Amino acid sequence: MELKNVSKIYKLKGEEIVALKDFSYKFESGKLYGIMGHSGSGKSTLINILSLLEIPTSGTYILDKKDVSKLNSSELANLRLNTIGFVFQDFYLDENMTALENIMLPLLINKSLNFNEKVKKAKKLLNEVGLDNRIKHFPKELSGGEKQRVAIARALANEPKIILADEPTGNLDEENEKIIFEQLKKLSKDGKCVIVVSHSDEINKYADEIIKISKGKKVGKNEDK
Repeated sequence: MELKNVSKIYKLKGEEIVALKDFSYKFESGKLYGIMGHSGSGKSTLINILSLLEIPTSGTYILDKKDVSKLNSSELANLRLNTIGFVFQDFYLDENMTALENIMLPLLINKSLNFNEKVKKAKKLLNEVGLDNRIKHFPKELSGGEKQRVAIARALANEPKIILADEPTGNLDEENEKIIFEQLKKLSKDGKCVIVVSHSDEINKYADEIIKISKGKKVGKNEDK
């Protein structure tokens, strides 16, 4: 995925607000990227553009060799579904579903698998995040770290090439933060492109590259640590 001179401008009561300005970057498979910056710096706008939730005002975004500005809403939805997995700060698990059922949710629209195959795949994903003993547990019976690991397994359900994590450790203690960062690092070593927005300095220990944003602009990076 690559951004070329991407800008995002919002209009509010006749005033133009520049949330992102001339941002260029190429993200590669097999790396974990950390995105850092103060509140209002443009991090959320950047992650929304990368996730296809917003379209740039100007510039070019190439995802999976496609110029996203030339895709219609249906094509964007399909590209998002099949290419990107999301991990959020607040988990967004269904409280009325078990850990296994939450992971199966993205698989329900996968017509290439029958129900038993979907169950088998969800169990495999739970095992990969170390929660094979929590299959029948509901979110209220899980710790914050366990909930986030379920969320990571759910993000992997449709085998995305890219993982976008928005403050994935924001609600976790230090021990669980370490577990989640290690899990995300493993995904990058497995060949995925992992992009993590974080306020935590711990991201520096795991990221291959750090991208710092201020006032909508890229102000620095720490490459190949």
